[in-house]
Amino acid sequence: MWARPSQLLRRGIIGMNRRNIRYIGRYNSRRLYPLVDDKLKTKLLAEKHGITTPALIGTVTTQFGIKGLREMIAGHSGFVIKPAKGSGGKGILVIERVDQDGFIKPSGVRLGLEDLHRHVSNILSGLYSLGGVPDVAMIEGLINFDEQLSEYTYEGVPDIRVIIFRGYPVMAMMRLSTAASDGKANLHQGAVGVGLDIATGTAVRGVQFDRSRRDHPDTGHELASLRIPDWTSLLELAAGCYEMTGLGYLGTDMVIDRDCGPMLLELNARPGLAIQMANGEGLRRRLDLVETQPEGVSVKDRVAFSQEHFARRGELRAAPAEPELAQSCAST
Repeated sequence: MWARPSQLLRRGIIGMNRRNIRYIGRYNSRRLYPLVDDKLKTKLLAEKHGITTPALIGTVTTQFGIKGLREMIAGHSGFVIKPAKGSGGKGILVIERVDQDGFIKPSGVRLGLEDLHRHVSNILSGLYSLGGVPDVAMIEGLINFDEQLSEYTYEGVPDIRVIIFRGYPVMAMMRLSTAASDGKANLHQGAVGVGLDIATGTAVRGVQFDRSRRDHPDTGHELASLRIPDWTSLLELAAGCYEMTGLGYLGTDMVIDRDCGPMLLELNARPGLAIQMANGEGLRRRLDLVETQPEGVSVKDRVAFSQEHFARRGELRAAPAEPELAQSCAST
């Protein structure tokens, strides 16, 4: 069932035009975009501001430098190769295990060193970068995600997208990888999106392919019991990215490492709008309220404000009373 425009309006759904003009255009200076469009710059900036990120093993910047890849990854039992300027999860190669016969992906597919060389070469040539520009290959340490979340994901690390507006966390969701998404936490590829209550970090609503979902399609585990550990610390880490970047409207992608706790994975100056579908609620009322707040509020106070004003009870615990939010919300 498709939602009518009046229903989208009642839920405060915003579309791309309003997002681009009212929020991104007004609050994000274009000169700051390179800080988030380039993951290497983001990582170095985060380190400078004391924000935890996955360990950087090394970088490959030239085709000649590919020869040093074997030495760079030696001694690491797992790692991730990603393009510094990629988007949408494209070009990210996760190696979960290494043995004498090769490099093993979470799916069990085995690769050889020549496969890694080819992948890095493709990254450098700009195959996965925004605009096809030459890129840099980053090699990061593998994230050991919290075991409490293992039943909610399939062959991949679940991540948490938090929308930060003027330093306030306004909406959040967890993205759970599936067989359909090839182990990647990308909703457009078939990952499950689970809306999260800003107050508690508990599940609000689950969606896959724009339809409600109450369990994980591969593990069969129900979603209603999902609760993010160390939730307030995660929100404070995400909210601190406002001061770090100077961007007023951004998406922060976070992960929970079992040893290091909440970590920043990457940032997005143009976060998508599917988070509204995962939450079954629009962003507009929350954004309007944050616009009335004064400047100079501390990170802790901003997070406390959001937890107080944006708390809600999830549809996973009570049957939804409204029809599905459909993709038409993107053009509202």
